[in-house]
Amino acid sequence: MSDGSIQVAEHEGVHVLKLIGDVRLTFSVALDKYISTLLNDNVFCAILFDLTEADLLDSTTLGLIAKIAIRSFEQKGHKPLLVCQDESINRLLDSMGITDVCQILDELPDDYCSIDLQGSLKQEGDEDDIKARVLEAHCVLMGLNEANKETFKDLVASLKDD
Repeated sequence: MSDGSIQVAEHEGVHVLKLIGDVRLTFSVALDKYISTLLNDNVFCAILFDLTEADLLDSTTLGLIAKIAIRSFEQKGHKPLLVCQDESINRLLDSMGITDVCQILDELPDDYCSIDLQGSLKQEGDEDDIKARVLEAHCVLMGLNEANKETFKDLVASLKDD
């Protein structure tokens, strides 16, 4: 597994997030800020998650992907695209309910090549900032299906108690 990174791009209202390597909760603050920025962008029209180079995504990252997907669907009326070729990550996406909120593809759309990645999200935030994002991400996941409610109930209760 490689250290993670998240590269981003925007072209004519289409936002691309490319998750690379091992992407974990340390990106949660930056990813959440990016969510707010893109959802408040007047030209925002669609989002594509490129997981073709992802090795591992933790549950916080999955919860934030679900958050983006749900909010994007509420605003634009269509599911974001998520491209993933890794069978184990696809199983994880399915078990967590991400396949209910994103349209899953096994290869990048033909016109993807024309979008140059413009920057990277940086790991940021103090312990309290990260904890708040972890709590929110897991609450989102719990809302996707009953299995997630059971899986994350103790974690969420513990985070709320702190």
